[in-house]
Amino acid sequence: MASLWQLIWALGLMAIAIGLSAWQRLGLTWDLTLATGRTILQLFVVGYVLAIVFELKNPVVVLAMLGVMSVVATIVARNRISRKIPRITPIVASSMLTGMLLTLIYTLLFVIQPPTWYDPQFLIPLGGIVLGNAMNAAAIAGERLVSTLNSSQLEIETHLSLGATPQQAVARYQREAIKAGLIPTINTMMVVGLVTLPGIMTGQLLSGVPPLVATSYQMVIMFMLAFATLVTTLLLTWGICRQFFNTAGQLILW
Repeated sequence: MASLWQLIWALGLMAIAIGLSAWQRLGLTWDLTLATGRTILQLFVVGYVLAIVFELKNPVVVLAMLGVMSVVATIVARNRISRKIPRITPIVASSMLTGMLLTLIYTLLFVIQPPTWYDPQFLIPLGGIVLGNAMNAAAIAGERLVSTLNSSQLEIETHLSLGATPQQAVARYQREAIKAGLIPTINTMMVVGLVTLPGIMTGQLLSGVPPLVATSYQMVIMFMLAFATLVTTLLLTWGICRQFFNTAGQLILW
């Protein structure tokens, strides 16, 4: 565990960064200061909350914390996509929750197999990692799909006039959006261990976990993220596409 003095010395990195920003007049001084303050405050609060949750080991408390994390992730992803689309909030929420739940259920049942399914030591960290990546993938895929559909009215309506169903008319745009959402995860998987050591693995190594054990956990996490982001983006893009057509199969722009 890092001592207070170690944290203070680590904070010196941000002090130097803020000083360099002010010296070069980059206009980032306030942003860096605010980001540093929020990081300290948020992580300390989360640390104390997690200490209580880990001590209680109550399934209701654990699920409540995952619920709060899901709400925040939903709001962030929804704001990145659009607020104009009807029912966009439940679409985003259900997509990410489904991706997270399927991933966690499979991983806990067949891979980790903890003594109790609601063990916060496993459920909260894994849920947070999955939610964070699902949120980013949903934001990228959703934003890409909405932008493409709004700018491709003529092409979509041409397909519809030639007899294509709404799903057929937008299938290509949906595939492109899904691919865009998965690019960060796939790129990370391609170079993991060669270019970078992921944060989870690095933290385990710093805490003294044997390298082979750390790499095993990291492999599990990478596979979880790939599955969760694919399920999330599939469901999200399908839900968004449905909102762009009325009951008569006519295109609606938002």
